[in-house]
Amino acid sequence: MSIADNLLKYKNEIESDGVKLVAVSKNHPVEALMEAYEAGQRVFGENLVQEMVEKQAQTPDDIEWHLIGHLQTNKVKYIAPFVKLIESVDSLKLLKEIDKQAAKHNRVIDCLLQIYIADEETKFGLAFDEAIELLRSEEFTALKNVRIVGLMGIATNTAQEKQTSIEFNELKVLFDGIKLSYFRKDDFFREISMGMSADYKLAIEEGSTIVRIGSNIFGKRVIKHWKNQE
Repeated sequence: MSIADNLLKYKNEIESDGVKLVAVSKNHPVEALMEAYEAGQRVFGENLVQEMVEKQAQTPDDIEWHLIGHLQTNKVKYIAPFVKLIESVDSLKLLKEIDKQAAKHNRVIDCLLQIYIADEETKFGLAFDEAIELLRSEEFTALKNVRIVGLMGIATNTAQEKQTSIEFNELKVLFDGIKLSYFRKDDFFREISMGMSADYKLAIEEGSTIVRIGSNIFGKRVIKHWKNQE
């Protein structure tokens, strides 16, 4: 099947549930991204800043770019002019840098707090209590150029559906608690980004509003060392 066929299969299924599909185009060429674009996709996710910047310069302006990988503070300035949503905010330090860079471009950048829900040490994210501490801090309330619109989490890479569902449910429960305590009157706090190719159906059942699908749309990734192409 073509990229367009793969995309439409997921797009029709996922968006019929009112969930946003992020096509994860990392390590795929602009040509592949544009095939999805021509089939109607407008939301794309990238893990690496340099790759996103290079693709953004070569693609239409109406693309909504999501940064979904771990973000270093010294890289924020490169995506601040155009990024639509940073899904992977895992520290107050990073959030303050996003605020600083957004202000330079007279923008308010939407962000998700990445929450650590997996039983794996390799995953990034805030612990539940760290997220609450961040939201309670005076430093956070002073920020004017970022907007927390929800939470993101990545489940343990496991074949056990029960564990995956539990982890997603824990994120939804945390989301509901944070919504009630800190964003009760804010309609913009409504996103839960969880679920990828292997577990997106479980994620949607547990309340996901954004899912990230990559290789099942674009095929096997061609790994490139972007840092060596400068």
